[in-house]
Amino acid sequence: MGPSGFFSLHSSCHSTLLCFPVNRISTTQKFPSNFKKPIKGITTACMAAEATAAPPSAVFGFQNLMETFTVDVHRAEGRPLNVPLIAPFTIASSRLDKVENVAIRVELNNGCVGWGEAPILPHVTAEDQQTALAKAADACQFLKKSPGKTLGLVLHEIEGILPGHAFASVRAGVEMAMIDAVANSIGIPLWRLFGGFSNEITTDITIPIVSSMEAADLALKYGKQGFNILKLKVGKNLNADIEVLQAIRMVHPNCSFILDANEGYNSNEAIQVLEKLHEMKVTPILFEQPVHRDDWEGLGHVSNVAKYKYGVSVAADESCRSLADVKKIVEENLADVINIKLAKVGVLGALEIIELAREAGLDLMIGGMVETRLAMGFAGHLAAGLGCFKFIDLDTPILLAEDPVLEGYKVSGPVYKFSNARGHGGFLHWENIAWDKFMTNVEFGTSKMSSYFVNLCSTFVLISGFFSAHVTHLRSMNQTTSDLVSLAYGVCAWMLVILCGIGYY
Repeated sequence: MGPSGFFSLHSSCHSTLLCFPVNRISTTQKFPSNFKKPIKGITTACMAAEATAAPPSAVFGFQNLMETFTVDVHRAEGRPLNVPLIAPFTIASSRLDKVENVAIRVELNNGCVGWGEAPILPHVTAEDQQTALAKAADACQFLKKSPGKTLGLVLHEIEGILPGHAFASVRAGVEMAMIDAVANSIGIPLWRLFGGFSNEITTDITIPIVSSMEAADLALKYGKQGFNILKLKVGKNLNADIEVLQAIRMVHPNCSFILDANEGYNSNEAIQVLEKLHEMKVTPILFEQPVHRDDWEGLGHVSNVAKYKYGVSVAADESCRSLADVKKIVEENLADVINIKLAKVGVLGALEIIELAREAGLDLMIGGMVETRLAMGFAGHLAAGLGCFKFIDLDTPILLAEDPVLEGYKVSGPVYKFSNARGHGGFLHWENIAWDKFMTNVEFGTSKMSSYFVNLCSTFVLISGFFSAHVTHLRSMNQTTSDLVSLAYGVCAWMLVILCGIGYY
């Protein structure tokens, strides 16, 4: 069943229909041209991200929106979104020193703008930033050339352009931007679009792989900020992981733990960690991705031991990168929890997986890569609106040294609160992002440009020598000034050809 089917059902998360409130208007009012048929209760006002609130009063199903709202894209573009981290972010499989994501902006012909973000995490997402920018450009070109199609059809075709896990992060960014633009068009916040269960969430906070002393300092800091659930990155060194856990326990004795190995252990090591914690009288509330994503047997073994011997649930994260993966996990009883990340499967793919997991009785977790409040905010709206996530891990904007997102959700320690502002509620200064794009292109082309520069200098020396020799010759022949000027123009023409070649590159 596709995403439309998902929204035609009663939510597995709570008893109400998945729908969103909008302003109720008179049935005699004119309806926008981008609806295929009139729908009661829809307002056509379009406001900026920081617009005034849209008070709730009527409901309208997302399936109906997908099938009836036609999109006409005026502009669409992806640009680098580079943000420094407070400190390096180290997990078992990689280390990140700065965020190099891709921001996506879509503007509809009605003037409404939507924002998306494609997160890039080495060894986790399939795309690097340059690949993501290139694929985003392909998708944006398609959007601009595909007027008059329903939102559902456009998103389905985007999935064809950006298929599977290989381009899931970019696909998620484009889907976010399109859905946000449509939500802005009809004047409702995303959390209401996704069901309206709540307008706030409470997240955990992540402590990356650091020394035990650094981990204790972070735990103390986060404890004072109100975080009661700490997610610990483990999986590189078993003994060091235990030392970190002991150090944190000393300064934050009442916190709950989530362990995230990011594929770092084998099944025996994962069980050893649980044994050591049991001796310390510590029971994690969740053990996330203890083994390699392709070690299905090991995942099932650790899940079985963790659940029945130690009372710990195991979550599949890296092992869950498609609907087929979730079906395998369900059929073979390999995990208790599915970690939903939009960058792994896209927005519509996530909705399909949520439906399947809930039908199978699995618990749900929502997380992300290292993202700004653009992507994290969209995921937060989704989590708040659906209300069916047992574990919420949407903390990485807190780890950034800068916040490029204006407006958006409000943060109070671990609590995120979403307003009634239309769509996502947050946005970027797009011209600031343009400078990042220029610098990225310069950096990407530096090595090749340097070789062109060497060739340019060599050519310049040769032409200068040629010019000097001919000037001497012409003077000796008593040629006129006009001859010298003509020669100078010829030299300049050659230099212009060379410079144009480099500029084209």
